[in-house]
Amino acid sequence: MAHRSMTRRDFVRNCAAGMSAFALGSFAARNSAAAQGQRPNIVLIVSDDHGRGDLGCYGNPVIQTPNLDRLAAEGVRFNNAFCTSASCSASRSVILSGLYNHYNGQYGHQHAYHHFISFDRVRSLPVLLSQGGYRTGRIGKYHVAPEEVYHFDVALRGNSRSPVQMADNCRDFINADDDKPFFLYFCTSDPHRGGGKARDLPHQPDRFGNTKQGYPGIKEVTYKPEDVVVPDFLPDIPECRAELAQYYQAVSRVDQGVGHLMEILGKAGKYDNTVVIYISDNGIAFPGAKTTLYEPGMNLPCIVRTPWQKQKGIACDALVNYADLTPTILDFAGATPRDYQFHGRSFKSALQRERADGWDTTYASHTFHEITMYYPMRVVRERRFKLIWNIAHGLEYPFASDLWESATWQGNLKRGHKIYGKRTIDAFLHRPKFELYDLENDPHEVVNLAEDSKYKTKLEEMKAKLKAFQKRTKDPWILKWEYE
Repeated sequence: MAHRSMTRRDFVRNCAAGMSAFALGSFAARNSAAAQGQRPNIVLIVSDDHGRGDLGCYGNPVIQTPNLDRLAAEGVRFNNAFCTSASCSASRSVILSGLYNHYNGQYGHQHAYHHFISFDRVRSLPVLLSQGGYRTGRIGKYHVAPEEVYHFDVALRGNSRSPVQMADNCRDFINADDDKPFFLYFCTSDPHRGGGKARDLPHQPDRFGNTKQGYPGIKEVTYKPEDVVVPDFLPDIPECRAELAQYYQAVSRVDQGVGHLMEILGKAGKYDNTVVIYISDNGIAFPGAKTTLYEPGMNLPCIVRTPWQKQKGIACDALVNYADLTPTILDFAGATPRDYQFHGRSFKSALQRERADGWDTTYASHTFHEITMYYPMRVVRERRFKLIWNIAHGLEYPFASDLWESATWQGNLKRGHKIYGKRTIDAFLHRPKFELYDLENDPHEVVNLAEDSKYKTKLEEMKAKLKAFQKRTKDPWILKWEYE
């Protein structure tokens, strides 16, 4: 089921109507210190597995996200923002390094027996900001290693499923009597799909962290399965609707945490000199999104609010990706090193524009999720065409354990369905070497044009772009062109 896109007029009207947390006037940037030349504070909020279509400001008519919608109304939302690897640790390493994970070494999950870690040559965002005169603090999900590479001055404690409590635990860090500006890395585990099946017990969370006892400061927003919007890549079956309703509830919890954090910034007198960025690490935790480099796995929410934003509430069409975040934040901070190169580039100059020239192509690079899920993919995406190179195409596409066990996937299998969303199950599991899609005419990525002679020239052009990208970013998997 598709929903209509939201116009700018609709968006601004809806944000003005949704004043649940506190008055819009307290959110507005007045005579900001940033405008007077001071370096801004910076807050980077990273949620876990939040899809782009699951926010009011991105057009979802059901989900309640008034605080994030209000943040977008004061800034800019990107319609073409992409993670480069649809996996938690790998994506976060790109966010914090400005380097694709095939180069920074965080090929997949950091925790437990997966044990992927970045190379010690990496100079990460928090380290560079600290060297540039910022206080740096983190709270919530971390999921990168080693600590000395991704070092923050302060590691704050807090239940990452309890975002209002997380915000409260940041209060002293925000209010510190210090002349230095601060960088806060605020990472929730919501709305990530977790382990453990739902039980009728107050202390036992469902798959998306929702509990009957709730969380401090949270007014749980629940949804009826019949009301949710089922995206086209998922099957419209009762199990999927039930899981989406749970997922929506976790998203609304994130939204309340963001609202409370903004309120704390306002009361501290810091909001008017703070850049706020909201992103998700990768796509929604359902088969067909997370761990894949199809659009639902990599095209994600990205909201940027700066105190000096003149064109408010706009949607920017620039194709940006998460390798661009570290260079952009360092640009905000005036802390870009002169002796170090990133794969990404600052998109600060695009914030005031709905149409951004020079941002027409982006790339993605995924190798692992879990250690058992080797399936390297490289992607070049333009505005109309997209090429996926499945380097291990001889293998059946691997599943993350929680996605395989999901009620959505299992419910579809038990019914004997041959179709999953818009794609056949066989096509999902068995992929060709190259997938070439015309996103303008085939937004669901089901008609592969790679073998169509009419698109031979386009295919070769995009292969050349991909090879050049791999050479430029020192991708070890470039050898596969010659040896396999």
